[in-house]
Amino acid sequence: QVQLVESGGGLVQAGGSLRLSCAASGRAFSTYAMGWFRQATGKEREFVASVSWSGEYYAESVKGRFTISRDNAKNTVYLQMNSLKSEDTAVYYCAAGPDTNYPVTRKYEYDYWGQGTQVTVSS
Repeated sequence: QVQLVESGGGLVQAGGSLRLSCAASGRAFSTYAMGWFRQATGKEREFVASVSWSGEYYAESVKGRFTISRDNAKNTVYLQMNSLKSEDTAVYYCAAGPDTNYPVTRKYEYDYWGQGTQVTVSS
């Protein structure tokens, strides 16, 4: 069992930056693929970024602006978000799932989810 708690969301102006954190409890954090998803009001939850044995993967909409990283010693995964746009406004969710040797980008591939943190980008 893994519990995930996100933090770092907030209100930021367009062009600004935020860093989200996701702290995981439970054992064997390093054996999990970790991902970030987001859900804007009235829209489906969508993939943002993931990190696994196969590497780091990003949605096209955030590539070059967002960076995912993990610190296995701290059981934490991060999402550095730069050059934020109004369309990045959403609730951001952290997720954990079995690690794989291919990109983990689909919701059903993740077993555990955090409660989400709101990111609002004002234009």
